[in-house]
Amino acid sequence: MLSKEELDFLEYWEKNSLQQKHSTRPFMIGLSAGFVLGISLIAVVFSGWYERANMVANSRLSSFVFLLAILGISFFMAFVYRKFRWETHEQRYRELLARKKTLEKKEV
Repeated sequence: MLSKEELDFLEYWEKNSLQQKHSTRPFMIGLSAGFVLGISLIAVVFSGWYERANMVANSRLSSFVFLLAILGISFFMAFVYRKFRWETHEQRYRELLARKKTLEKKEV
């Protein structure tokens, strides 16, 4: 027998799976995670923690290219996070649906 939480999830995902696939909330969470990663990279470079990397970054790297790379990483992480969340929920939905069908067959 499926629990109430699992049945609620089945009902919710049947109605909202396509809407969640294109939702902006997981995208924004992934985007903020990417920006946190980018800000930590900036902090490491500008803190002078690693002298050689700091010298190379100051001599060869354009700040525009560096910011563009951080923006690219952020959008990539946002896309991957949204896709991962949707796939995880879809897998859970299919597993619960299969278990529900098996339980119904046993009862008949």
